[in-house]
Amino acid sequence: MRSDMTNREFSDAMKQRTKAYAVRVIEAVEALPDKPACWDLGRQLLRAATSVASNYRAACRSRSTAEFIAKLGNVEEEADEALLWMELLIDAGYCAQPKLSGLMTEGNEILRIIVTAIKSTRPVASSASEDRQASARTSKTHR
Repeated sequence: MRSDMTNREFSDAMKQRTKAYAVRVIEAVEALPDKPACWDLGRQLLRAATSVASNYRAACRSRSTAEFIAKLGNVEEEADEALLWMELLIDAGYCAQPKLSGLMTEGNEILRIIVTAIKSTRPVASSASEDRQASARTSKTHR
């Protein structure tokens, strides 16, 4: 992502990126062997990867900073979970590592971006909350 992007441009680019990631995961799951373990692992991977996209979109519609951070936390959890399911597919021998390496790289990049967004947003939320708390304490003592 370019550093000269506006928040809106960044948000739109991430919506497209997380959606494209979900579509690539759908295609990868469709190519898995027709075995019961693959069905279960594939469903879990599908659910987690598509949740990355849907939860990111939900975060973009947040009504507050706290809600935004909470929803990005959901994106972080689902992105990490999707990586776990891919690792299990590889470790169990159902999918060769090279077939999922691009998806895993993209999943890790999305995860890093989301963690950075959470960290960069949190201090703003914390200082605003501290300001409100200090203001409330001050108004109580001046009554």
